[in-house]
Amino acid sequence: MTDITIGYDDEGEREGEPLVLVHGHPFDRTMWAPQVRTFSRAGWRVVAPDLRGYGRSTVVPGSTTLTAFAGDIVALLDRLGVERCVLGGLSMGGQIVMELYRLFPERVTALVLADTFAAAETEQGRAARRATADRLVREGMGPYAEEALPSMVAPGTVATLPGVAAHVLRMMRGAPPEGAAAALRGRAERPDYLGMLPRVAVPTLVVVGGEDVFTTVTDAKVLHERIPGAELAIIPGAGHLPNLERPAAFDAALRGFLAALPPSGALSRRR
Repeated sequence: MTDITIGYDDEGEREGEPLVLVHGHPFDRTMWAPQVRTFSRAGWRVVAPDLRGYGRSTVVPGSTTLTAFAGDIVALLDRLGVERCVLGGLSMGGQIVMELYRLFPERVTALVLADTFAAAETEQGRAARRATADRLVREGMGPYAEEALPSMVAPGTVATLPGVAAHVLRMMRGAPPEGAAAALRGRAERPDYLGMLPRVAVPTLVVVGGEDVFTTVTDAKVLHERIPGAELAIIPGAGHLPNLERPAAFDAALRGFLAALPPSGALSRRR
């Protein structure tokens, strides 16, 4: 594995129960800023890394697989002394979470899968991701970011929360083109996680924006129905980024899920 540097936030009590949040494409760890603030103040140790190729992490051109992303996160957790954690991810981040759980289930106490889906890419989808990767390298992130924004957040968000829309646009424009392209190429080759879902043996929360056009409520219901005992939270008025568009509702769903987890370690001490 290529040696890389990972940028990350590590906030809250060092003895608190670890909550690790994985961002999606083409964003960075600042997409989790509301949750880092909320849950670190509530006694959790919240870790939010920049994936390789994004934010302040090393850019590695070519193709970055979900397996590579998962390995980077485990290496970071090892460096931070985190043996097990509640692991959450949104969109591509959710697929990285599924890959990490597939490879290292002993490291995970619970899963949060937000606005993501488990099926392998179609042939048409693979071609589209590769073409977009080439475009990002050729044109830079600007044109893509402008085109993607109306699908990334709900129309109501753009109209009523311009600051949130501006943050999303800023993350997309700021993503390194080679890093984002590498992620797209690797994601095009992702495995099918549908068969793994019935074997998930930890508490799981599935969250989705009610107006998400990328990963729909139907996609979320597939996860909810196939993962034993999973909970489903649909966030009204939100698109693909409910944690930013409707942070109060997203945080309420996550808070309720975390509060119901079986006591262990620092979690039992807080109770």
